[in-house]
Amino acid sequence: MTEDFGFPFGCVAAVAAVVVADLAGATGHPWYALVTLGAVVLSAAYRSSPAAAVGVAVIAWALHTGFVLGRFGELTFDRASALAALVLACAVVTGALARTVSPPQSRVSSVQVRESSVQVREFAGRVLRVP
Repeated sequence: MTEDFGFPFGCVAAVAAVVVADLAGATGHPWYALVTLGAVVLSAAYRSSPAAAVGVAVIAWALHTGFVLGRFGELTFDRASALAALVLACAVVTGALARTVSPPQSRVSSVQVRESSVQVREFAGRVLRVP
């Protein structure tokens, strides 16, 4: 996940985490969803910008309170939703701190990109030769 796409990827991952947790029985055991959403937020905080991580945490909290704690997408504001907000905020802080301690490695391509234009023309002349 690149920093530019942290928020969209995080939102999609949060929706997928809620769906999987709900299939596993998260409505009866809300910790299933909270743990999976915490992992998504932690990953987003480590791999993307702080603003994107906070946005993913807000979306994750809304999904948790709207579809796990409450039903039919209605947000609930009670002790359980406050605990969910606290857990997700801790995930954002932990991911951001982990990013400052050891930033994620960017992938470096081992393929040589630059070739001589003479070599490219010679290759094109051999391959594109019409019989």
